[in-house]
Amino acid sequence: MLFLMLVLQDNVPVQAPSAPAADDVEQWVTTMDGRGARITGDALAPDTEAVAVRVRQDHLQAIDGAFLDTKGALLGFDVLDCQDMAEAVQVASAHPLAKQCVLEIRPASAD
Repeated sequence: MLFLMLVLQDNVPVQAPSAPAADDVEQWVTTMDGRGARITGDALAPDTEAVAVRVRQDHLQAIDGAFLDTKGALLGFDVLDCQDMAEAVQVASAHPLAKQCVLEIRPASAD
C-alpha cells in the first residue's frame, strides 16, 4: 500500500537543542530504502519558489507563492510502501525529523 508522508515545519517550540544532522536523515533514507519501505522523497524548495496553478473557466491562473495557508512550511515528502497505516506510522516515527516536525501520512487512493 502506498502512502504519502509530508514533512511539515511545526510552530510548536521544540525541546531538542538543534536540528538532526543531514547524516541522520540520510541514514533513515538508506535504512528505509533497504527495507523497501521508501520509494522516493526529497526536500522541497521554500514557499517563495512555489507557484499555485488553477484553471477556471478555461483561464489559466499561475500565482507565485504557496497555496497552502499554514502556520508552518512544507519542507519535504516521502512516498512509502507499507503493509498498512500502522507500519507507515512506525516508519515515520523512526525519521529524525519526527522529533521536530509534523510528519503527515496519507494513504494513496486505491482507485
